Amino acid sequence: MEDRELPLLNKAADPVNRAGAVEATSPGGHAMTVYNPLADRAAIEPEDQNSVLRARAGDRKALEDLIEHHQAWIYNIALRMLFHPQDAEDATQEILVKVVTRLSSFEGRSSFRTWLYRIVVNHVLNMKRGREELKIATFSAYGDALDNTSDLDPPDPRGVSPDENLLVTEAMLACTSGMLLCLNREQRLAYILGAILGVSDTVAAEVLEISSENYRQRLARARRDLRNFMNDKCGLVNPANPCRCAKKTRGFIQAGHVDPNNLLFVRGRICNVREAALETYQTIKTLDDKCAEIYRGHPFYTPPDLVQMVRKLVASPALP
Repeated sequence: MEDRELPLLNKAADPVNRAGAVEATSPGGHAMTVYNPLADRAAIEPEDQNSVLRARAGDRKALEDLIEHHQAWIYNIALRMLFHPQDAEDATQEILVKVVTRLSSFEGRSSFRTWLYRIVVNHVLNMKRGREELKIATFSAYGDALDNTSDLDPPDPRGVSPDENLLVTEAMLACTSGMLLCLNREQRLAYILGAILGVSDTVAAEVLEISSENYRQRLARARRDLRNFMNDKCGLVNPANPCRCAKKTRGFIQAGHVDPNNLLFVRGRICNVREAALETYQTIKTLDDKCAEIYRGHPFYTPPDLVQMVRKLVASPALP
């Protein structure tokens, strides 16, 4: 996807920047503006509304703009729901096909953001189970698998190579991403939106089509279940736990959970989630915050560029 800076709307007048825009660095090292379409006052919404009107009138560039604005957020939600990048790419493409083919039904009675992310929500809650979802069932089984993975001495820190550091990071990202799969899909999505991406109760409840109170209860259950497991097992959260990413890395490789020749998570990225979502914890006050901060430090991934797919789709005579 070509780097391009979109116009910032009222950034100077919004010091907290709840409108959702942040300066970041692209994989190519270029400065770019990343917009959070799930922010309370999404800066990109007026431009999206205009693009919808132009896209419905046949402007293909406007349709591509819509895809570029949202594909990274859709992809990052799908990736955390499914674990595997290829599964997330497939899901993102399926969602974008639904958006393109249903765009004529958007009547503007809600924001475009709400309309689009309701499609996202319905898709990720009802899609077939991903390859890793089929393997991971419960926190109990996941904990047993961790306990049964051998602790092997990490390399001498004075001689650690960049490749070895990447493998340890890959192991950490894979392990903590796997923990998310132990939550049921509704809890997992609530946690992704609220705890990881920093979506407010109001926006999350709107796209999930539930009350704010129901959303808060769902998020609280997800926080509790993940907190209890991580506090009991994860050395990143509780230093008293013996589990350490560096000691588990070689065991994960031997068990086939990490492939040194095919790293899934240590890839090019535009920033960390905490930067893209515009929320940072200045002080870690609770275990819930500590768990969430681990996930907010995960990469915010650049998605595969699906604009070419959209171009082919709109050129197809089969498009309604």
